[in-house]
Amino acid sequence: MTHSTHRCRCLCLLLLAIVFTAPAAVNADVTVPQFFGNHMVLQRDKPVKLWGWADKGEHVTVALGEAQQETTADDDGRWSVQFPARPASREPVAITIQGKDYSLAFDDVLFGDVWICSGQSNMEWPVTRTNDAEKEIAAADHPTMRLFTVKRSKQETPQRDVSGSWGVCSPETVPGFSAVGYFFGRHLQEHVDVPIGLINSSWGGTPAEYWTPTSAFEHDSELKLTSDNEHAKNVMSTPSVLYNGMIAPLAGLPIRGAIWYQGESNVPMAEHYTKLFSGMIKGWRQEFGQGEFPFLFVQIAPWDYRKIAAWPAGGAPVVREAQRNTLAVPKTGMVVTTDIGNVEDIHPKNKQEVGRRLGLAARVIEYGEKIVYSGPMFKSVKFDGNKAILSFDHLGGGLMAKGDKLTHFQIAGKDGEFVDADAVIEGDTVVVKSAEVPTPQAVRFGFSDVAEPNLFNKDGLPASPFRTDD
Repeated sequence: MTHSTHRCRCLCLLLLAIVFTAPAAVNADVTVPQFFGNHMVLQRDKPVKLWGWADKGEHVTVALGEAQQETTADDDGRWSVQFPARPASREPVAITIQGKDYSLAFDDVLFGDVWICSGQSNMEWPVTRTNDAEKEIAAADHPTMRLFTVKRSKQETPQRDVSGSWGVCSPETVPGFSAVGYFFGRHLQEHVDVPIGLINSSWGGTPAEYWTPTSAFEHDSELKLTSDNEHAKNVMSTPSVLYNGMIAPLAGLPIRGAIWYQGESNVPMAEHYTKLFSGMIKGWRQEFGQGEFPFLFVQIAPWDYRKIAAWPAGGAPVVREAQRNTLAVPKTGMVVTTDIGNVEDIHPKNKQEVGRRLGLAARVIEYGEKIVYSGPMFKSVKFDGNKAILSFDHLGGGLMAKGDKLTHFQIAGKDGEFVDADAVIEGDTVVVKSAEVPTPQAVRFGFSDVAEPNLFNKDGLPASPFRTDD
């Protein structure tokens, strides 16, 4: 081989290496977010929005059943179409999306109500770890209920997609799904009778700050916590990371509402929770741009938080109070769990009743039914001599004690020293007094980490803990 030939061969090999290692200049296939797929439920009675990505300027044709829309991808490669609203339907439709060189097709798509199920571990808790799990799983044959679980994702900036896929609710798909979400959806189908789509986007051990959009902090400086609490400092070093990764991609999706079970991880900074939680709800609503959709939540259950050595006792009742205060936000509803918790287990297994009570709230707040959905809620107190007279909202069929007498009432005078008190039901009020406090000034009910009080209405729903000396 001559020197000239060798040099020519080396040059050819170098050129081939450059060709095969350079980035490929190929067209991007038309794509959509992963929550558009086979077996999905799309929100009834709202404009049907579908979107995705393609090459800049690429022509995209979308067919929803017999209807068709055409559009062009913008400079960022995003395309979107909107079809007129459709009523609930159990008859499946197909969707096809055609780009220049690539097409997508989805079948078995239903129209019904879509609910987001979010929070920390008690929302994430699967059906396999609930009461009567084997029996519940075997009976979970609901072909028009569809389940989607968002894969865990922490992100510093809002994302455009999540990981997950839709499945038809069955004994094969339900075991690992959110138990609270499933039992909520099951209750709705029994009473509302439309297809239900449940999107579980939850992560155990997470504080509300992680789920709050950055815009909520930017628009309200009070949400930027300034506590010396080390726990708060750690949390606020990475706010919004779960909203960015697990909720923000869903924000363009028409939904019926959201259910939420969280608060345990905010016990160490409980005094901030009223402002934080209400700000989070308002932030979601602003980002979703769908008005005041219903936001239904679960008040944290009794548990001994001293089991976590660094956490002080007494934070849980303040979180419960904050959750009750959040009912001032329009179209919110709260489930009380003082009677279905487990003071030895932060993850009580009776998720069936949690889901049912959330369903009761949804039926009233969103679907307009005239039923009792809440236990007694403290309304006002009147001090009369040596007694305090308490009035309540949500009386239902009337007040009642489960047991011989009412428990977990305390009373205090001007010194602020609370003592156990006697309490009796008189008509629609509860009268509280103690021989140790001749001139009462304040009352507390169930105001401790582990309290399991027994004041209910006759519809079987428990009263929320409260204090009058807030």
